[in-house]
Amino acid sequence: MIRLTHRVAGDEVPIFYPETDADLSGFRDFLDRNAGQVVAFDTETTGLHIYGAAFGVRLAQFGSCEEAWVIRVDRFAATIRETLAHPGRQWVAHNAPYDLLAVDRVGLAPFAELGPRMFDTYILAHLADPRMESEGGTGLGLKPLSAVYVDPEAEDTAKGLYAVFRSEYKATKETGWALIDIDHPLYIRYAGLDVIYTARLLRELGILIKGNGLSKLAHFEHRVQLITTSMQRRGMRVDVDYTRQLVAELAAEEQQYKAVAARFGVENVNSTRQVTAALQGMGEQWSTKTATGNLSVGKDVLLGMADLDHQWTRNNRRDPNLVADAVVRAKRASKWSTSYAQAFLDRRDDDDRIHPSIKSLAARTARMSVSDPPLQQLPSGDWKIRRGIIADEGMTIWSVDYSQVEMKVIAALSGDPNMLRAVASGEDLHTFTAKLVMGPRWATMTDTEKAKARKLFKGVGFGKVYGGGAAGLARQTGITYEEAKAATDAYDAAFPGIKAYGRRLQRQAQFGKFEVVTPFGRHLPLDRDRMYAATNYVVQSTARDLLAKALVDLDNQGLSDHLLLPVHDEILGQAPVADANEFAHEVRRVMESTFQGVAITADAEVYGSNWGMGYGAAA
Repeated sequence: MIRLTHRVAGDEVPIFYPETDADLSGFRDFLDRNAGQVVAFDTETTGLHIYGAAFGVRLAQFGSCEEAWVIRVDRFAATIRETLAHPGRQWVAHNAPYDLLAVDRVGLAPFAELGPRMFDTYILAHLADPRMESEGGTGLGLKPLSAVYVDPEAEDTAKGLYAVFRSEYKATKETGWALIDIDHPLYIRYAGLDVIYTARLLRELGILIKGNGLSKLAHFEHRVQLITTSMQRRGMRVDVDYTRQLVAELAAEEQQYKAVAARFGVENVNSTRQVTAALQGMGEQWSTKTATGNLSVGKDVLLGMADLDHQWTRNNRRDPNLVADAVVRAKRASKWSTSYAQAFLDRRDDDDRIHPSIKSLAARTARMSVSDPPLQQLPSGDWKIRRGIIADEGMTIWSVDYSQVEMKVIAALSGDPNMLRAVASGEDLHTFTAKLVMGPRWATMTDTEKAKARKLFKGVGFGKVYGGGAAGLARQTGITYEEAKAATDAYDAAFPGIKAYGRRLQRQAQFGKFEVVTPFGRHLPLDRDRMYAATNYVVQSTARDLLAKALVDLDNQGLSDHLLLPVHDEILGQAPVADANEFAHEVRRVMESTFQGVAITADAEVYGSNWGMGYGAAA
């Protein structure tokens, strides 16, 4: 038995590392002493790619506030399985989905059995303060949280481990986990401290959550997390042949546009200096600067010069600049190849499935995120990447998407009569807005002018939801700041209740805790220099919670086994071909609801054998 000690919040706590079967008697005594208590759990693995061929779990850690037990999987797998299988035991982990999927992947504990008995201190921390450290919050990582709630001197032993990886194993922080000696003292200490910190964090955050009346919301978030983690485990099937072809096509596209840029002196599309010089040589003038004071040639600037919006459609406000167009298209082809197409191939498991990481609580507003690969960031109008995701045999892909949910939420919360009238009419809200602002002129406008006006006021409306103003609208649409300001002012005049609602939220925050509380009871801190974001936070968070509630409702109805991915306000899934239409409409029925008197509706669509078919791809 190896026994290490470490001082945590003034207490000397032991970390035990059994080496023989006889040493496990102390571990069993530990479990008996903590019967009926929530025990902290963690794993140390060979790397982060759970579904990779070489993935393995090396250590399983169990701990309380007073001690930790670090158990080798290669020697004591049967004991770990027996321990985790006990139906009367409850566990807590920090970032539980990772550990749940890790032990499920290697056969230590089935996800379906262990998941419902697992708490997550990440969820509790997010409910207490959803801000990153850089935003003035506590952060959401285990070590920064421990430094706030457990011990100001909480040691980040990971930094020491990274140094060991480099010096002793010539490895990186990504590869060192599989190479470090399993009984290295620093490795054992790191593993043991994580569960001690987690146990103490649960104790402190539990008091805080209960005291702030957030227990019900915490239970809700654990339900949501179980559902999204189940989606991640299920994964999505990749069309390998198509995706390999796409990698080649994107490489050719990248070279094509790099060649165009090179004709204007841009040998490296990532060179700010070369791109700036070429644009200036073509007579372009702009004032947007980087943080260091140089002229910016970021995506927003280049899209504007290329006369493209963020969905890569023409704004028809100017002649496209050939260099700007070539640079953004070359970069897009490179990103799509690396972040999506090649990632599909590299990250697929033995069954040709990818398992995107779904974080059910991500942004300050609780918006979900999808990464590895980031499928939520795909442009809404393009099918090429989505075409690489295919349904299982005998299944077809469907989608149910909330219809303009943010605008309906803001209508309900603000009570603005015109916005409520627009929602009640069933008319497209952005067209309604354009007609309202344009007044009698609307009747004499051409279809092209009407479409342009709708697009403009759609941008204004989403700016209200996502915290953008006239400057952001100008960047995204290519219009002048003065035109954008006139549009936002016209919007405020058309819907005065929305602006009044925002001011009311700000006043309440200024005389309170500098936070807003959403209809679901979520506390969202505001930044003193960004009080105007109050409306944005409440609307986005409420829309997210409506989707999260829909996931729970679908699970309650026994429909969640067919879900694949949450994408913003949409749920993607699959169903047997013969039943797909009926199934999608049943999902829509469950998702639709009423929020403060406003109907929250959804659109159901059966795509076909691949995801891209919903966006124009062939079967």
